[in-house]
Amino acid sequence: MCVFCAASPGANPVYVQQANAMGRYLAETGRRVIYGGGRTGLMGALAEGALGAGGEVIGIMPKHLVDFEVAHTGLTELHVVASMHERKALLAELSDGFLAMPGGLGTMEELFEIWTWGQLGLHRKPYGLFEVNGFFAPLLTFLDHAVSEGFIRPEYRGLLVVDTVPSALIARMEAMSPPALPRWMEKSGT
Repeated sequence: MCVFCAASPGANPVYVQQANAMGRYLAETGRRVIYGGGRTGLMGALAEGALGAGGEVIGIMPKHLVDFEVAHTGLTELHVVASMHERKALLAELSDGFLAMPGGLGTMEELFEIWTWGQLGLHRKPYGLFEVNGFFAPLLTFLDHAVSEGFIRPEYRGLLVVDTVPSALIARMEAMSPPALPRWMEKSGT
């Protein structure tokens, strides 16, 4: 399971606690954690939770970030790549599903890119949000607004699974079946 999350701990300790709990849950249920490779913030808590439960944790980090000494050095594997583009491609290649936890611009960008790739049929893997402390509520409201305004199809909005409980989130993601890929743009609409 690929996890997108912050290198920051956030303003509320619950974010770090829940990142650790998610890592622990994934490891205890035999799932390999694949993430950005950081040792700080939610990234570090996720990795420590999984490693502490005996799990396998694979980090993928661009060299320029490793040089800032933010890489977690106790992982099962740490892949050092040349760029953020290579990082995201390898995250996608090695993962069977994607979940996002609270985070900033990088987390949002990774989530939206993987969601867009799913919409375009570049992968058929599930993706979801681990809702912690109401963090994603404003985003979910915005996404529903984008649906009502005709910019996101309801079937694609429905692909984003959201839950506050790790076991429920993963179970719902694994039960997801992506819809048939419709022609998402008609020539008359271009």
